[in-house]
Amino acid sequence: MKTKITELFGIRYPVVLSGMSWISVPSMVAAVSNAGGLGILATGPLHPDETRAAIREIRKLTDKPFGANATLLFPGAARNAKVLLEEKVPVINFSLGKGDWLVKAAHEYGGKVVATVVNHRHALRAAEYGTDALLVTGHEAAAHGGDVTSLVLVPSIVDAVKIPVIAAGGFADGRGLAAALALGAEGIAMGTRFMTTKESPLHETFKRLSVEKDVTDTLYSVRFDGLPCRVLDTPAARRAVRKGLDLPAAFVNSREIAAMLRLPYAKLCVGVMASGWKNAKQLAFMANAFKAIRIATESGDNEKGVLTVGQVTGLVRDVPTVAELMERMVAEASRVRERLDTAIAGS
Repeated sequence: MKTKITELFGIRYPVVLSGMSWISVPSMVAAVSNAGGLGILATGPLHPDETRAAIREIRKLTDKPFGANATLLFPGAARNAKVLLEEKVPVINFSLGKGDWLVKAAHEYGGKVVATVVNHRHALRAAEYGTDALLVTGHEAAAHGGDVTSLVLVPSIVDAVKIPVIAAGGFADGRGLAAALALGAEGIAMGTRFMTTKESPLHETFKRLSVEKDVTDTLYSVRFDGLPCRVLDTPAARRAVRKGLDLPAAFVNSREIAAMLRLPYAKLCVGVMASGWKNAKQLAFMANAFKAIRIATESGDNEKGVLTVGQVTGLVRDVPTVAELMERMVAEASRVRERLDTAIAGS
């Protein structure tokens, strides 16, 4: 397959692994890159030393292009982003913040930068300061999809910018890949589908649930992590949404996060409070959500853990290897193209 995205990144297929905390680890990143896509390392749960080690591990596991993400709202994200630049990561994907400084620094060594966006305003702003591509996330997506569905959001942003668009939210197979290309996107990003593969470190309990659940089995609420967020519909998720922000728990969980990221807790607290109540409240929400997601991913605890998944979980019906999934998707996309060629020619 050949699109602007395959040419931009030097990959075989226009398929990207979303950077998912505790799932998009080096082995998973390498599996996707070795299968012809672009693996993206999730750096959110990592401190800089771990980020550097993860990048070097990926380079031992694959000689193919790969990327890493920086969720700029997270504590410690800027430190990790600087490591990505120092290690000259081929593709940097940023979200939830302004990444103009990343674009400038990455371009100095020939790196590419992708901004994750959910609306026109952010898309246009990212394009203005030189981002190489946009990862456009529709309403169907896991975690922080936008207000508009991919079917409408993707072509509307394709029409508004001159840089390539990667579609995210609602994609799990070759039909989705073909549909995204028809909408004007140059590729797709997948999280939910990739997390239910053999190489994925997601706990088997949640792999099983992902296969069993239907397209209606997700919850979308601002009461889980403070942003509009989509998660798997489970009793634990319903309790979390019903309860909303738990400040006492946030203080405890933020201590764990500070230790995990090797950030001085007092300094972290002062910085958070100085940023204003709105931002402090958001980070408190995320401290609790962070722990719930980690418990689900690593421990498979369905009583306390909450997993972010997209509506596309209802299309997931097996647990293939990454390579099997990629080859199957490409073959299916080719069959869709042939069917469409016949249908259009017949008109």
